[in-house]
Amino acid sequence: MRKKIEMLLRDQQGATAIEYGLILALIFLAMVGGVTALGSETSSQWNLVASDVSTAVSQATA
Repeated sequence: MRKKIEMLLRDQQGATAIEYGLILALIFLAMVGGVTALGSETSSQWNLVASDVSTAVSQATA
């Protein structure tokens, strides 16, 4: 029994899996942040285009 407990305490596979999981979580958070920033910028650009088109249409019909 003591030998099995010592083997469990020396086992590094679980720690490695946790490290990989943390790395993946950080990569995921970076990707979410990048996509959020890109989406916000893209949205504001499309709003600007829509505003310009609306202005052009209203001036053309007046």
